[in-house]
Amino acid sequence: MKIGFLGLGQMGHGMAVNLIKAGHEVVLYNRTSGRAAGLAAPVAATPGAAAAGRDVVFTMLANDLALEAVTFGTDGILAHLPKGAIHVCSSTISVTMAEALETAHKQAGQHFVSAPVFGRPDAAAAAKLFIAAAGAEVDIARLQPLFEAIGQRVFVVSSTPSRANLVKLSGNFLIASVIESLGEALALVAKGGVDEKAYLELLTSTLFNAPVYKTYGQMLVERKFEPAGFAAPLGQKDIRLVLAAAEALNVPLPLASLLRDRFLTLLANGGQTLDWSAIGSLAARDSGQLA
Repeated sequence: MKIGFLGLGQMGHGMAVNLIKAGHEVVLYNRTSGRAAGLAAPVAATPGAAAAGRDVVFTMLANDLALEAVTFGTDGILAHLPKGAIHVCSSTISVTMAEALETAHKQAGQHFVSAPVFGRPDAAAAAKLFIAAAGAEVDIARLQPLFEAIGQRVFVVSSTPSRANLVKLSGNFLIASVIESLGEALALVAKGGVDEKAYLELLTSTLFNAPVYKTYGQMLVERKFEPAGFAAPLGQKDIRLVLAAAEALNVPLPLASLLRDRFLTLLANGGQTLDWSAIGSLAARDSGQLA
């Protein structure tokens, strides 16, 4: 297929590479063009140029504002994507932004599918992402070969695109909750004289034998928060979006409110460049175990 790919950050880079490897005709766009160095694909000068003449355009961008900037306007995706073509948004964005994009593309005679992904940059590079997709059945069927090139499994959650974004936000809320609770548990046993590595081995070999506990538990025990695979400001953004979605639906999320404050504490103390898992180290600091 003819594909435009916009957003070559840590996640987008691996996804674009795998689409190229799968033999698709890919045109790239990134705000800083240097991120495309070494990739066997042409680089467009504008978002619109990356979308022009394409069957599908992927966006993998940091937030609503970045997505809005490449989608709207005279040089944006909307103005140049052919009628009948599909915009696939794999970014973690707000429910309201997904709704706005669905409406705008429909009015332009285009199609919109939300397909946010679960997985860190190593999973993106290895084509091992999990994809939560939502959109018209015919569009998702058409996209299946592309999803197979970037991920290990696709979960179709709805025919309404924005519901995939709600699923993604809820998933990131759960991951952040695990990080916080695991950090608190590690702080407790460590201050009580228990070896953290041995404790983590016990947890992840028994009741908590899951990748989320193994991955983030190891990062917490090793205090390995740089380089960030998923930066703390992005985690804070996702929790803010979770709370906004919850408020719109009148669903109280007390833990999400706590996580918002934990992220703000981390950022207020110089954590902007750290991985979001660093919120799990706050409990040890609060207990006097870390400077």
